[in-house]
Amino acid sequence: MKKLLIIILLCLISSAESLISQQQRAWSLEECIVYAIDNNIQIRQQEIQTKYQQNALDLSKLTLLPTLNGQATHNYSFGRALDETTYEFTRDQNIQSNSFYLGGSLNLFNGLQNLNTIQKNKYQLLAGELDLQRIKDNISLNIALAYLQILLNMELVQATENQLQITREQIDKTRKLVNAGSLARGNLLQIEAQAASEELQLINIRNLLDISYLNLTQMLELPTPEGFEIIIPDIHIDTATVISGDVNNIYLLAQGIRPEIRSAEMKLTASEYDMKVATGARSPRLSMNHSFSTRYSDIARKPSNPLEPYKFSEQLNDNISYGFGFSLNIPILNGWQVNKNISNSRLSIENNLYTLEGEKKQLYKNIQQSYADAAAALKKYNASIKAVTSMEESFRYTEQKFDVGMITPVDYNAAKTQLLNTQSDMSQSKYEFIFKTKVLDFYKGIPLKLDQ
Repeated sequence: MKKLLIIILLCLISSAESLISQQQRAWSLEECIVYAIDNNIQIRQQEIQTKYQQNALDLSKLTLLPTLNGQATHNYSFGRALDETTYEFTRDQNIQSNSFYLGGSLNLFNGLQNLNTIQKNKYQLLAGELDLQRIKDNISLNIALAYLQILLNMELVQATENQLQITREQIDKTRKLVNAGSLARGNLLQIEAQAASEELQLINIRNLLDISYLNLTQMLELPTPEGFEIIIPDIHIDTATVISGDVNNIYLLAQGIRPEIRSAEMKLTASEYDMKVATGARSPRLSMNHSFSTRYSDIARKPSNPLEPYKFSEQLNDNISYGFGFSLNIPILNGWQVNKNISNSRLSIENNLYTLEGEKKQLYKNIQQSYADAAAALKKYNASIKAVTSMEESFRYTEQKFDVGMITPVDYNAAKTQLLNTQSDMSQSKYEFIFKTKVLDFYKGIPLKLDQ
């Protein structure tokens, strides 16, 4: 018992150390996506569902085989009883008898219901596998968005820290001017108040960064974000960048490869085969039956010599009976069940047609929206670059005037806040453009990846 507890403890320590070592290394976007797919509970549940569908397909194929069942009985009879070996009734006699039966049937024709059921289950399995891929794709996009959110918050933290450092330097300069009598003490108080406000803003942005780390680690099913770090890729957007392709071309390409579209197509085809199964119930059913039986009774006597004991093995051999036959079942009236099943199958086909149409429209809308968002983000990013350049130059001029007391701390803080807002807008537009272009690439079948 002690050895077992020690082994369990060592296994727990080993798994904990493995998890810690995983979190201590820096994760790339590709590693996050692979890990999330391998450990996501929703994906595992869908994998189980596809196994159910695989079993359903296997069972429908096995129904083509003939059935075979065996039966063995041992009976005690008292008083007046039937001797099954002579088919005569006995009186006041105890009888022990055995019978053995082996038989079954083979379906020869039933309106091709079995074959159509196989096809229906096959397409349902394909749809389930595509649904699994769709879940993986959605998780991949969510992981990418969470990853880029961390990178954005990192940049915002860095920009806010830089602004706070500039403010602290201005506090030192202003304090010297106040001590020298060049500036009123109110200027120092105003700049110190600005520093306190920026420190609070930095705390808030750092909290957002922590939350974005928590969000990503929860998607990865990691127990804690502590020690988790990501690789910071070298992302550069050329100002001359253009979005490749157009909405219609991307849609035509995505329509043939996206799992949500193909899954809807597979479900539509499965419902069409289900319609054939329902229609097949109107056809006559032809089957072949086969059987093999024998029996034993302890009062049986040999026909050739009634005085000689009739052994068990001899009776089984002498009483063998076997044969086969055919049966034809013609459906005439079954409470309109067949007609209603056919009607429901037609409704299912109609519903799946609408589902396919809806999936196609939603895909087009998603591509259209992502394309418009990417184009708008690129325009905003290019404009933000110019704005940041101009604001940095304007702020340097404002800072020089503030150093010599030509402007008030209010004007200085307004200029610095405007610069920080412009830098934040540039960072947000950059990562929005990256994400939307990655979404468009994803619709083209290009895997999610950031340049490292």
